[in-house]
Amino acid sequence: MTVDKGHTNTAFVGDDGLNSKKAHHGTKNIANSFALEIQDKKPGLETDYNPYEHRHVEHPTTNNETLIHLLKGSLGTGILAMPNAFHHAGWLVGGVGTLLIGILCTYCIHLLIKAEFELCRRKRVPSLNYPAVTQTALLEGPDALKPLSKVIIHIINTFLLIYQLGTCCVYVVFVSSNIKAIADYYTENDTDVRIYMLIILLPLILINWVRNLKFLAPFSTLANFITLVSFGIILYYIFREPISFEGREAVGNVAEFPLFFGTVLFALEAIGVILPLENEMKTPKKFGGNFGVLNKAMILIVTLYIGMGFFGYLNYGLDAKGSITLNLPEDEILAQCVKGMLAFAIYITHGLACYVAIDITWNDYMKKHIGDSPRATIYEYLVRTVLVLVTFLLAVAIPNLELFISLFGALCLSALGIAFPALIQTCTYWHETHGLAKAWMIVKNSVIGVIAVIGLVVGTSTSLKEIIHTFGDHE
Repeated sequence: MTVDKGHTNTAFVGDDGLNSKKAHHGTKNIANSFALEIQDKKPGLETDYNPYEHRHVEHPTTNNETLIHLLKGSLGTGILAMPNAFHHAGWLVGGVGTLLIGILCTYCIHLLIKAEFELCRRKRVPSLNYPAVTQTALLEGPDALKPLSKVIIHIINTFLLIYQLGTCCVYVVFVSSNIKAIADYYTENDTDVRIYMLIILLPLILINWVRNLKFLAPFSTLANFITLVSFGIILYYIFREPISFEGREAVGNVAEFPLFFGTVLFALEAIGVILPLENEMKTPKKFGGNFGVLNKAMILIVTLYIGMGFFGYLNYGLDAKGSITLNLPEDEILAQCVKGMLAFAIYITHGLACYVAIDITWNDYMKKHIGDSPRATIYEYLVRTVLVLVTFLLAVAIPNLELFISLFGALCLSALGIAFPALIQTCTYWHETHGLAKAWMIVKNSVIGVIAVIGLVVGTSTSLKEIIHTFGDHE
């Protein structure tokens, strides 16, 4: 949740909110009209150009700082949903499944990083953002895919926009549910969670009216500290009672596996922050590699997720809720403090999470049609308000935390985190790889693509069915 400044790249929000928001417009022109902005490939010069040596970053990050940013990008509301994810899959399938999904996500991130470096080398530019990498790769790939390069920017932006708004929906439900849990205990009433959503709406709109991120940075730092303390208290509650396997399923209901898949993807993936973090490093070579920053971070992240899911499920079993905070004792002040602190931390992070959605909607699309008219500022505030209302109305319609997390994980991150990196690698090396190596690349990435499509279709449809069922129950 830290705001970095400097290099011309956009960091898209991870599951914990905004981890790094760079100046978007430096590469936006490259992304939107890449074929016109980037030099044509210059044979004979590719090996002379090293993108790392041409990156001029105002405040480059060290390896440890990048590691911390990456950890923050993956540790948020998602990790609190892991016990519920293990409830769907069982403790054995949950542990093995989280490990395998973590390995797949890490591998796909490596594909993306290597492809970006190769494309930057060929096109002689220091760095590229996610949409630009995808478009450039398609232009370098087979002729049949080149027409897609004209629309791929909009496809990527659509997935990013849906994911960011989905994350904001999760935040609204999370904050309201935890406030409700506290208020219901002290008022001895069972107030509809939608009432609390309505109460927090106006301040939420005002937070998203903040146009300069530097004003939100201090609150982000406070939110990071609160989150860290809260996680420590949650672990205390998990381990204060003896852990038992009694009544806990090793293998859950197969029909609920897609919900597990979507939840883990939502929790684990921080694909949007990967390229900006790597582009901001003092030593970007140290990001990849067997012992690089990425692998170290993912080992820690996957270990923490398995631990939280495994022990949280063993503790709460079938009662594991969409956020483990809702399983904490209702009559203990310490537990109430955790719910309140995390609700506050996530609440102020909503403005940071929605910032990217606003940036894509306003700067990439709306502003082009409105121009610099005197009313442009009014229209911008209107866009900000409408986007907040969209997240609010979705949360009001289906106030179910676990289903939102699973839906947006399966829908968006199957594509952004798995399918597109495989497509990017295939297109990037389409003309440079031959024989068995090319056949292996095509088969491997096709399998990855099939996994992503199955995860997207089955995970999204399962979540939507559950949401429709829940909506019917509320009706």
